[in-house]
Amino acid sequence: MKISYHGHSVVKIVSEGKIILIDPFINGNGLTDLKVEQEAPDVILLTHGHGDHIGDTVELAKKKNALVVANDELATYLDWQGVNTHHMHIGGSYQFDFGKVKLTPAFHGTGLATDDKQIIYLGMPAGLLVTINGKTIYHAGDTALFSDMKLIGDRHPIDVAFLPIGDNFTMGPEDAAYAAELLNAKKVVPIHYNTFPPIKQDPESFIKMLKSDNGVIMNPGDSIEL
Repeated sequence: MKISYHGHSVVKIVSEGKIILIDPFINGNGLTDLKVEQEAPDVILLTHGHGDHIGDTVELAKKKNALVVANDELATYLDWQGVNTHHMHIGGSYQFDFGKVKLTPAFHGTGLATDDKQIIYLGMPAGLLVTINGKTIYHAGDTALFSDMKLIGDRHPIDVAFLPIGDNFTMGPEDAAYAAELLNAKKVVPIHYNTFPPIKQDPESFIKMLKSDNGVIMNPGDSIEL
C-alpha cells in the first residue's frame, strides 16, 4: 500500500488497484502537486464540510462515479450534487471492498457559506481510521487536542497518523505533539500547515517536540509504503 501526501490535508492511498483520496482540496491549494484533470479516484473520504476539505470532491467523484464517504449531513448535501455517497457518523465503522473506515470525533466547525450570506450546516467534523490489509491510517481531520485520542490509539493500533499542526483553526505544534504521544502511532506526519498565512508553521520544530523518534515530514508528492 502506497500512501502519499499532497499539501494541506490531502492524502492519497493506493492499494490493490484502488485509489482513495482524503479531503481532496486541489484547486486553490497552493501547496499541492496534484491537478484535478489528472486525478480519477475510486473512493473519496471526507473529514468535514469546509471548502478546504470538500475541495474538488464533486468534480472528481463524477469522473467514474467514485464513492464518497462522509458524515450523514455532508453526504446528503453531496447527494444533491449528484454524487454517489455512503452516509456514516462518528463512532460508526463500515467494511468496504477496499478496507474498513471508522469515523472518530474531531473538535472543529463545519459548513459552507452561500452567496446570500447563509451557512449550510454540514454535520459534525470527524477523524478517519482507515484499515486496509491489517494496516491502520489515522487522518485526524481538523481538530483540537482531546484526551480521547489515547482511547483511539489504545483500541486501534495506528501505523501512521496524519495530524494538523497549523494552529489558529486546529491544534498547534505543541498540542499536536501531545496528541502524538496519546495516539502512540508508529509514524506521525504533520498536515494542515503553511497553506495560508494564519497557519504558517515550521514542521521541523514539530518533529523535534515528539518524544518518540517517529516523526516524518512529507513534502507534497512524497510517499511511504505500508
